[in-house]
Amino acid sequence: MVTTVVAALLVVVGIVGIVVPVLPGPVLVFAGIAVWAVPRGDTVGWTVLGIATAVLLLGQVVKYLLPGRRLRDAGVPTRSIVAGAVLGIAGFFVVPLLGLFLGFVLGVFLAELARLRESSAAWPSTKHALVAVGWSILIELASALIATAVWVGAIVAT
Repeated sequence: MVTTVVAALLVVVGIVGIVVPVLPGPVLVFAGIAVWAVPRGDTVGWTVLGIATAVLLLGQVVKYLLPGRRLRDAGVPTRSIVAGAVLGIAGFFVVPLLGLFLGFVLGVFLAELARLRESSAAWPSTKHALVAVGWSILIELASALIATAVWVGAIVAT
């Protein structure tokens, strides 16, 4: 029972970590399910852990492929995304939580402004980057929720 409670706490913190990007959400969801599955040492535990691992890994792959493709199709260069990431990380330390988002937006906008020389041309690229980040978060959240549902289903069934 104690391991299930610890596992549940890790899973919940992991899901919150996906929505509020402070913690490594998928890693915590995986760790929570592993805390429950490994001590069991039975077929159910290992099967649930295997399915959860596959779902979480697939989510990580899709989270980068799909939004990245949409950004390339929209013409947003990689250096603008990198600039957004760098300012997002800096912003996180300046204004906790909100700074990550604000820094990312500002970084993409400034990089696009430097490239395109006009704010009216830079803003559409910034919007594409924001939509891509939104998709990335939704994909990661969906994979974590599916892995969690598999785990909860196993708890209910056993």
